[in-house]
This record gives sequence, structure tokens and C-alpha cells, in this order.
Amino acid sequence: MTMVQLDSLDLAALLCSRVCHDVISPVGAIVNGLEVLAEEKDSSMRDFALELINKSAKTASARLQFARIAFGAAGSAGSAIDTGDAEQVAKGFLNDDKLRLSWTGPRLLMPKNRVKLLLNLLVVGSSCIPRGGSLDCVIEGDGDRPTFTITAQGKNARIPHGVELSIAGQPENGAVDAHGIQPFYAGMIARAAHMAIDISINEDVVRIVSRRAGEAVSDAA
Repeated sequence: MTMVQLDSLDLAALLCSRVCHDVISPVGAIVNGLEVLAEEKDSSMRDFALELINKSAKTASARLQFARIAFGAAGSAGSAIDTGDAEQVAKGFLNDDKLRLSWTGPRLLMPKNRVKLLLNLLVVGSSCIPRGGSLDCVIEGDGDRPTFTITAQGKNARIPHGVELSIAGQPENGAVDAHGIQPFYAGMIARAAHMAIDISINEDVVRIVSRRAGEAVSDAA
């Protein structure tokens, strides 16, 4: 199957659509809360509106901070990113009432494309447990030869249809839309960072392992 190539304008447009999708809900909730404050005199309703605004503003901020690293330039060309900063934005973005992210590994300065790949693989992992559960991220090795292992565990865990093809740069029907751009982009970043990706499932556990291309992926759980 032929690998799909996106031009820069299409890639930028699809990634912008993805970011807008992530932030439109909390921003809309902020607008609704402000409308309640403007119209309501009841103190309990005003307190509810303020709580909604506060929670939604934090959510929108967390999603934008995550997108800045996962999809954005995140510094000048050739720069490195602190994995501690990546952990912070990942937990702010992913942790909620349904999903808990754990992170294990040394704090490193790592080439930005590898950090971007790690964050995008966490998003892929979260999509494997739509009903919630646990997401465990383990970083081994150093910035030059890292291994990322992401374990997604939850009820009815599954590898979403088409994700593996999108990561390989060969989406179904030979086209990429806003829904499929994130795993497709993860594959682009992996190839740019010379990293391979392996995804497997065993019952309600999905395991994603990424390491330098050409190195064997262990079958150990």
C-alpha cells in the first residue's frame, strides 16, 4: 500500500482542526457560565456558574499547553524538551474522572520530536480505553536511545479501527481527515525521529512500545 503524503497546508489545517476540537468544549462551557452570571441573580446558580468557568478554564489551559508541545513547534529547530515538562502537560491533559496517567522514568532533556512522539502515543493509548481506566507510561534508556512503553488498561480496551494503518502512513481509502490526523501525525513524527512503533492487545490491555527503528521490540509484558 502506498504511503500517503500530506502537503504542509493540509497538515496544518488538519492539526488546527484537531486542536480546535479539543478546546471548543471547555471554551463553550466558559461562555455558558458567563451568560449565567450575566442573567442570574440566584446565588446558588452564580456559584455553579463560577465553578463551571473555573473548571473549564483550567481544562482549556491544560489542553492548549499539551497541544503546544504535542503538535506545535515547542521551541526553535533542533531544541530539546524536558521530559518533566512533558509529564506535567500530559497529566494535565489526560487525567480526569475516568482516566489516570502514571509516569515512570528519568527526567531527561530529549530531542523534541521524540517527546512529541511520546505525547502523541499517550493520546493513542487513551483512545484505546474509551470507557476509562489506567494509562501507564514508562521511559527507559537515554535521550539518544529511548524506549517508550505505554500500557492502556480498561474495560473493553481495543485498538481503534484504522489506527495502525494511520500510524503506518497508509490510512484507509488513502485519505486523512480531522478524525484520523492524530495517529497519522504520530507516525510522521516517529519516522522523523527514527523510531518504530508496535501495538498489541491482550484481553483488556493494550501495549504500545516505541524504540529506535531497527531494534527488536520485546514480547515481554
